[in-house]
Amino acid sequence: MRTFLGLNHQTLAPASAITIGNFDGVHRGHQAMLALLRNEAANRGVASCVLTFEPHPRDYFAQLLSKPELAPARVGTVRDKLMDLASNDIDQTVILPFGDKLANQSPEDFVRQVLVQALGARYVLVGDDFRFGKNRAGDYRLLDAMGREMGFDVARMNSYEVHGVRVSSSEVRSALQEGRMQDVAKLLGRPYTVSGHVLHGRKLGRQLGASGSAATDGFRTLNLHFKHWKAAASGIFVVRVFGLSDQPLAGVANMGVRPSLDPNDVNGGRVLLETHCLQWPQELGEEGGYGKTIRVELLEKLHDELKYPDLDALTAGIAKDIETAKAWFAAHPEAL
Repeated sequence: MRTFLGLNHQTLAPASAITIGNFDGVHRGHQAMLALLRNEAANRGVASCVLTFEPHPRDYFAQLLSKPELAPARVGTVRDKLMDLASNDIDQTVILPFGDKLANQSPEDFVRQVLVQALGARYVLVGDDFRFGKNRAGDYRLLDAMGREMGFDVARMNSYEVHGVRVSSSEVRSALQEGRMQDVAKLLGRPYTVSGHVLHGRKLGRQLGASGSAATDGFRTLNLHFKHWKAAASGIFVVRVFGLSDQPLAGVANMGVRPSLDPNDVNGGRVLLETHCLQWPQELGEEGGYGKTIRVELLEKLHDELKYPDLDALTAGIAKDIETAKAWFAAHPEAL
């Protein structure tokens, strides 16, 4: 899949079948839409194209109004979204920076300048609640009328349901915030995943428990930065890790801002996924995880983030979470 930031690229496909949306989480409803898009693109002999936005339009308006509570919690990072779209065999994804210009563009100009002139629209597929343009004035009826006028087909896909529940990014967010990881997996069609490059942190985990009976080498962690300030998932999770070994590794992870530590530390209060592997691969050595690209699947939520009064209490809390994770894997041997 080719990825473009903005529209000023000579290598954009000259003609395309397009779907438009934020695609946060790329859930089963998105997947059904992408399958239909691929089929329609193949029938027309054009590229399949996803048109998406960054930041999320609601992030932009939340900042504009100085109301951060209006920003939606983010299911996935841009990286994970692009990986999910690529796994659905999309030919190209175009990320439009969402700012003043796009927010104030009329629906008619959006169709003419973006869909037709820049992307060569031959077919446009949207969801049943699709709105676009300044003040969300554009809708399916306008898009269909302009398609007839300008020579592209327009289709609308109805809601996708699983066991009577409408699959949507909002539903995935709610399930993540409530820690219902089995429901999240049903909505996504796969376990919830965060991926990225392993970063250096304070290396505090190596000190915690190093002199106690719970861990002879401390609690070494693999740190991934979740590149959005408002993650839908938070807390302590049973996880499995891909990318360090031929087989997935069992682990326990903290997703959040680490309330027990100084917010002014090296991570600066950013959202991190900090994963401790229950058995560290010896072939990696002490520093072998840094710089690697890993994928962490969150399988079961143990509890919310806790604020411990001191490092001894934090050490004991981590040791307890590790034992709970080991018990979970013992009860679920099929997970590895």
